[in-house]
Amino acid sequence: MFPKLIGVVIATIVISSIEMTRSFTIPFFVLAVVVVFVVEGVRVVPQQNAWVVERLGKFHAILEPGLNVIIPFIDQVAYRHSLKEVPLDVSEQVCITRDNTQLAVDGVIYFQVTDPRLASYGSSNYIAAITQLAQTALRSEIGKMELDKTFESRDEMNRQVVAVLDEAGRSWGVKVLRYEIKNITPPEAILRSMQQQITAEREKRALIAKSEGEKQQEINVAEGEKQAAVLKSEGDKTAKINKAQGDATALRLVAEATAAAVESVAAAIGKEGGAQAANLKIAEQYILAFAQLARTNNTMIIPTNVADVAGVMATAMTVLDKSRAAPKA
Repeated sequence: MFPKLIGVVIATIVISSIEMTRSFTIPFFVLAVVVVFVVEGVRVVPQQNAWVVERLGKFHAILEPGLNVIIPFIDQVAYRHSLKEVPLDVSEQVCITRDNTQLAVDGVIYFQVTDPRLASYGSSNYIAAITQLAQTALRSEIGKMELDKTFESRDEMNRQVVAVLDEAGRSWGVKVLRYEIKNITPPEAILRSMQQQITAEREKRALIAKSEGEKQQEINVAEGEKQAAVLKSEGDKTAKINKAQGDATALRLVAEATAAAVESVAAAIGKEGGAQAANLKIAEQYILAFAQLARTNNTMIIPTNVADVAGVMATAMTVLDKSRAAPKA
């Protein structure tokens, strides 16, 4: 406001120094002072903002969004606060885990001013206070965990940091809504060893999967061979049964045919001239047999006594006579 009043005074002096406008000096001065008072006394606060007013250096009021009137020279807008949720980056820092491993960790805080008066007078710089406290709380939480646990417990660490910041922020008029760890970066040597561990674990899982596949394959092959052997044995069994049944049927049919032939021969012999026909047939068969031996062998067997042919024929006729006499008995 004082620069504006100084400007009014300078303008008034300039006007008074000019003879043509000298008569407007007092009205101009009065009007200019009124305008300066109106401009300095009216304050328009944007939505989601809060302005802290001090009267003679002491806290007086908090201006709400909209049109507000203050007393110039007496009241002064000392602090302006945004009531929106504000994201705040937490710079990267080095933390040491429980197993003495260094980690580079950074994050982001989401906070909101809930009490403009405490935010103005509770801390000289609540943003710096929140940032430093977040780093301290994070170092403390990581120091309680081993390296592998830190990668699995981000949510737990976030909750612990938020709890610490929220408790401290009450006296600063600030509420910490969330804290998120953005990056956890271990040293290069640790990264290489972790990559080797991951590679070994993947190779292990691949070998296990391959062995399980080969095991299942062998089981399937054995099961298939077993089923094939069972089916083959069943087929062999059925084939043998069918063959045996066929042989039995064939033998039965041959026996029946032989019996029928014998009966036919016996019936034929019993007729007139049958005996002579039988003698003739036997003689032919006897001679035919010797003829076949002569064809198939270099050595021909001849009976020592050719008269044996007649003896054989006599024996055959005797058998025929007995067979013919049997039905009559």
